[in-house]
Amino acid sequence: MVSTLSRRPAVAPRRRVPARSGLSRTRRRAGMLYALPMATIVAVLFVVPLALMIWISFNHWPLIGASAPNGVENYAALRDPLLLRAIVFTARYTVVTTVVLSLLAFGLAMLVQEARPGVGLFRTVFFLPAAVGLASASLLFYGLFNTASSPLNRIVDALGGGSVDWLGSGDNALWSTVGMITWRFAGFYMLILLTGLQGIDPLLYEAARCDGANRWQVLTRVTLPLLRPTLALMMVLSVTGSLLAFDQFFILTGGRHETATVVIGIYREAFLSQDLGRAAAVSVVVLLALILINGAQLRLLRRDNR
Repeated sequence: MVSTLSRRPAVAPRRRVPARSGLSRTRRRAGMLYALPMATIVAVLFVVPLALMIWISFNHWPLIGASAPNGVENYAALRDPLLLRAIVFTARYTVVTTVVLSLLAFGLAMLVQEARPGVGLFRTVFFLPAAVGLASASLLFYGLFNTASSPLNRIVDALGGGSVDWLGSGDNALWSTVGMITWRFAGFYMLILLTGLQGIDPLLYEAARCDGANRWQVLTRVTLPLLRPTLALMMVLSVTGSLLAFDQFFILTGGRHETATVVIGIYREAFLSQDLGRAAAVSVVVLLALILINGAQLRLLRRDNR
């Protein structure tokens, strides 16, 4: 006979509700304290100057003298013909530089992707120009392009051609500067793309070849789609650097009207025209343009990699 005591219904165990322990609160406070120095640096070096720049853009703010509010009058500087020409030239330079750099860097990355004898040497050689500062590279190429003592013109003369004014006209200066920037940054972007290429599982390539895919199909159906996050990073860096171009044109051409970029226009407004208000207004517009362009790039290139 079974005892009635053994027939008691089983009591479900009580679910313990996790409570905030003192240890977790201590860890959160410690994390906030660790992040406080960097947050302070970001606030002092970025947030405060950004707020000050926006405030200056709504004031008549001479380089020397008293300031006075003037509303959105400073933003009328965007209708200046010289600044409009600088915007067009900067956009053209950005497109050309980004396309040339992307194609060359991707080609170099594909060339040195596979491990073979001597590939480490080629990777080092391609990356070495990235160790040269931008100002130093500009001075180096100024010596190459200077008409009075250009070694390139000597080569052209030896081949039977006439001397070329490499930095004279706007087109020549543009392509000469693109050549210098390509030499300086192609190896750096190659390294970024190489990192992305080596992160692709080799089994995917083997599976594609087993399915009968040729090299073009492997490139377009496997490599490029999986390389989208890396391409997005490279494009953001290239476009941002091109839109903010200053050193190369200021050193190579002196920033004359034909080769003046938007940042050179800001420099002229601030230090030659001594109008910090208009310079700040143009800077605000450039910042908004960078946010929109880079946001569109990231959304387009990374939409399938969320």
